[in-house]
Amino acid sequence: MKMIQTGARIVLGLIYTVFGGMGLAIAFGLMQMPEQEPMPEAAMGFMQGMMGTGYFFQLLKLTETVFGFLLLIGVVAPAALVILAPVTLNIFLFHAFLTPTPGDMALSVVMVIAHIIAMSAYWDIYQPLFQSRKKTT
Repeated sequence: MKMIQTGARIVLGLIYTVFGGMGLAIAFGLMQMPEQEPMPEAAMGFMQGMMGTGYFFQLLKLTETVFGFLLLIGVVAPAALVILAPVTLNIFLFHAFLTPTPGDMALSVVMVIAHIIAMSAYWDIYQPLFQSRKKTT
């Protein structure tokens, strides 16, 4: 099982490092957006909103790249997985609600599964987060 968990961590790290890096290169004008079919209007509006803030897209891609790389090399992986969890969830929800074709959904489903498997390797670290504590006064 450890080998599968490590493989999932590496796959997720590769996805985030590569696509985060590409997004940074696009955000800073070092690379052109790849040719693709036009996105649905709602998806386009979402992307324009992120880009329109002037900072959010860059911050998101920097986060993906840095923490994806840390996942890839296995440094502070439990923290990287926690930080990237909402990003993975949002990627999945973006494709589920705004571009719900099987082709668009495939990578996001792989990411969710890889994220869950990778996090399972660190359950002993995460477990206390899900335990209720009695307040002592």
